[in-house]
Amino acid sequence: MNNHNQGNTPMPENPGQAGGKESNPADEIYSDPKILEHYALLEEIGIFTRIDKLNKQIRNYHDLVTGGLDIINRTSLDAIMDAAVFRISDHFLPSFITFLWKPIQTRDEITIKSYQNYRPADLGIKLHSIVPFEAFFERHPKPVNFPLLNAELGDQNVLDILKRLNPEIIIPIVGGFGLYGIILMGHKMLGDDFSTEEIIFIEQLMAFVTQAIMNCLNYQHSLRDVKTGLYNHGFFIHRLSEEISRTRRSNITSSVIVLDVDKFKNFNDAFGHLAGDKVLEALAITLKQTVRSEDIPSRFGGEEFTMLLPDTGNEAAWSVSERLRNAVAMMKVPWDPPLPQVTISLGIFSFNQQEQLNAEQVIQRADAALYISKQGGRNRSTAWNPGMNYDKSFGGVL
Repeated sequence: MNNHNQGNTPMPENPGQAGGKESNPADEIYSDPKILEHYALLEEIGIFTRIDKLNKQIRNYHDLVTGGLDIINRTSLDAIMDAAVFRISDHFLPSFITFLWKPIQTRDEITIKSYQNYRPADLGIKLHSIVPFEAFFERHPKPVNFPLLNAELGDQNVLDILKRLNPEIIIPIVGGFGLYGIILMGHKMLGDDFSTEEIIFIEQLMAFVTQAIMNCLNYQHSLRDVKTGLYNHGFFIHRLSEEISRTRRSNITSSVIVLDVDKFKNFNDAFGHLAGDKVLEALAITLKQTVRSEDIPSRFGGEEFTMLLPDTGNEAAWSVSERLRNAVAMMKVPWDPPLPQVTISLGIFSFNQQEQLNAEQVIQRADAALYISKQGGRNRSTAWNPGMNYDKSFGGVL
């Protein structure tokens, strides 16, 4: 007993005295004379080991809540994933982390983002859908190790892709509409395999990540057109109104393009409405690939689309319009039998602080220019000018 009192046995970890962290009330027992008097007995029966374990759990819960709040307050998918990777890597340093999720819940296509050493990385993953995982995670709605997935998934092509990646843990992102996505995590770079406690910590942290991702996706879905994935008209009007106000405050010019698929009714009548839908989906992809990230492409309704181009004058807007028109004229829409080449007509209107127009009036002027393009033979761009006259009943089928 006296040998222990003289300090020959190391004292248990005291997190309240290390690293500048706040003191834990449980640590006060180490300075209690009665505790010190019976130190050897208490150590022998495991009291201090139990205290250390509880202190570690307290720190983990503190990290979990702090990290969870940081993640849940992020407002974009990239920011959510960056925060999640930081929190996970800070604890475990996995060899990689990969997120796979469906940006549009009504479609199968997925987005993939991977990280190594805290940084985005291309791991060469070629998965195109998370549908093969849906039935599995209905049975196992929690993080699982790869051997269990390998034994039960049933899709050999997907399993072969995952085997090359060799994840250790697969975490589902499950919400009200089913499986939103999955997270793949590689083995730890340091230490042994993931312990049961570590997997529980990951599961609890991923609950915050899952909720944050679902909140973000649900918010995005409320702004998006279901068929094309572009912004819906309500969001476009909101952003256009903001941009009009911004041009009035600043000496800048912005532009709107309204575009329409030429003779779209012919696609529906000759090839069916599914072919028409395919045309709209292909057009939406082309629009997104052709414009800047700050531009706002949206579906106005039917086969008509709108584009907001912030900080873009008339000449630059004309260049964008022609680039879009040429890109669509070269666009291939997969269909059997092959569809006629798709073309679009476009109208452009630019506005600045000299204009005293609301969002509806801005769109009306771009729409007027669009109809001049239709009257002029379609598959062309027209910029609005004050002397413009047009007949909106032109040609019957636009």
